[in-house]
Amino acid sequence: MARKMLIDGELEKHSEEETRYDFDLFVIGAGSGGVRASRFSAQYGAKVGICELPFHPISTEVIGGVGGTCVIRGCVPKKILVYGATFGSELEDARSYGWELNEKIDFNWKKLLHKKTEEIVRLNGIYKRLLSNAGVKLFEGEGKVVGPNEVEVIQLDGTKISYSAKHILIATGSRAQRPSIPGQELAITSDEALSLEELPKRAVILGGGYIAVEFASIWRGMGATVDLCFRKELPLRGFDDEMRAVVARTLEGRGITMHPGTTLTELVKTEDGIKVRTNHGEELLADVVLFATGRAPNTKRLNLEAVGVELDKTGAVKVDEYSRTNLPSIWAIGDVTNRMNLTPVALMEGTCFAKTVFGGQPSKPDYSNVPCAVFCIPPLSVVGLSEEQAIEQANGDVLAFTSTFNPMKNTISGRQEKTVMKLVVDGETDKVLGASMCGPDAAEIMQGIAVALKCGATKAQFDSTKSL
Repeated sequence: MARKMLIDGELEKHSEEETRYDFDLFVIGAGSGGVRASRFSAQYGAKVGICELPFHPISTEVIGGVGGTCVIRGCVPKKILVYGATFGSELEDARSYGWELNEKIDFNWKKLLHKKTEEIVRLNGIYKRLLSNAGVKLFEGEGKVVGPNEVEVIQLDGTKISYSAKHILIATGSRAQRPSIPGQELAITSDEALSLEELPKRAVILGGGYIAVEFASIWRGMGATVDLCFRKELPLRGFDDEMRAVVARTLEGRGITMHPGTTLTELVKTEDGIKVRTNHGEELLADVVLFATGRAPNTKRLNLEAVGVELDKTGAVKVDEYSRTNLPSIWAIGDVTNRMNLTPVALMEGTCFAKTVFGGQPSKPDYSNVPCAVFCIPPLSVVGLSEEQAIEQANGDVLAFTSTFNPMKNTISGRQEKTVMKLVVDGETDKVLGASMCGPDAAEIMQGIAVALKCGATKAQFDSTKSL
């Protein structure tokens, strides 16, 4: 009997002579979103195939790995390095709590690097087992779309195999970009930064987003001198302006040299290191120059436009609110669509895709009140609207409440670093529209506050909640 597919909650009606496909679903890209969509679709009874490039910590156009950016060269290894860097200041503060430590404490970068690599190899294996246990067929090689219902996989030996699929899902994520300046080949991206053989003593970072401030904190926490260059007056464009200023002060307080309104114009290799020239005529010397200047959707080699799939000017796949492209059989989720580029969002989109296409439950991803964190030291975490966004969207008054305090832990250690928390509130309804925090454990705290915002909590309810 012909398989009946559930699309947007309705049974597609086909004759007994309906076209037979090798797979109900073929996914290109086995990162967080692709793996989630594959597993959940298989649980609904779909026959699923997925392809991914061979594994390596540093990606190229033909190197990747099951687990994707987050697991192999993103959130997971980055947080391991953040944890490693945090111990530096923790050990300094420990002396005030009675711990008698030697004046010189050595840090072994190669040991941490080895442990980091062990962990991502372990997770790569776990993701492969998750696919296998769900009955998903994994192909190692480069996938591309050659028709509305056909994919081609270039295997490791160079041979090409084509498979037909009722549905094709693009989940290839994004890749780091490099600005086009003289000497740009001397710089690295976050991929290489997570796998450096030697810890730099001097680092120059170009960029003001998540990756830039996180690596600034990592390298500074491990003892390097760090110069952070960014175009705006404050880092972290798009976040609440007040909290951006807090992060900038904190980074400076940790010893990072800030260069606002600054871009790099040239890199030159010298005997003393890399000479970095800025648009202000400054010259900096570095062992490592990191370009943290954004990421672009990874669609270049997928052949999408040739088969009629629409892309936007950045190369992102255009999709509707159900993640469907202009071709009914081709879908896309995650960073490749350039909607909200966060791993938990890609997971949500993958879940919604599986429910919509194979579960008979039309599901649109909900992008409201998604918490996120920037793992600088200490971290910044937010959920909901910034004050600027709230003012722009609100019909009435917007109220902002900010609390600045010295964490109890710092009163003994003497560390001069304030924690800042902020609520943005609708003046008429008292509903909390956004929350931000910069301070220790901000990410975990904001995860709990996100639940309250999802439930429509008011400022009065926050005020009536007793503290521990």
